[in-house]
Amino acid sequence: MSQPITDLDKLLASIRPELNEGVYVYSSVPLDADIKTLTPLATFREQEGLTLIVDEATAQRAGLPVLFRAAWITLTVHSDLHAVGLTAAFAQALGDAGISCNVVAAAFHDHIFVPVESAADALAQLSRLQRQAQQKATPDAD
Repeated sequence: MSQPITDLDKLLASIRPELNEGVYVYSSVPLDADIKTLTPLATFREQEGLTLIVDEATAQRAGLPVLFRAAWITLTVHSDLHAVGLTAAFAQALGDAGISCNVVAAAFHDHIFVPVESAADALAQLSRLQRQAQQKATPDAD
């Protein structure tokens, strides 16, 4: 198992964004809803209800309200949960390109949900951010 990276420059140079297959949706259900058959990718309990991230087909079958249709990009670097600045850096890069992002930080990786129609552009922006960090880390020896 890899060691988590805390250093921002190393993180950015190693993000290796990957687009996961499929379309995912954000939905919200009452806190007491039975979600056993849904197998959500992620959940978050809020006072107003239970937010779910599920694949679109599951949401359609269950008749869930769709709040946001998303493509899921994983930053495959093992980011330390104590790292400072990673979210700000990629949010800035995506924001500068006019791409909204919703982030889920998990134990090993950061997961970014972007509008489905922006998936390719988001992946390109994140790859550009990685290349810039790599170039900064290894400047030309002229």
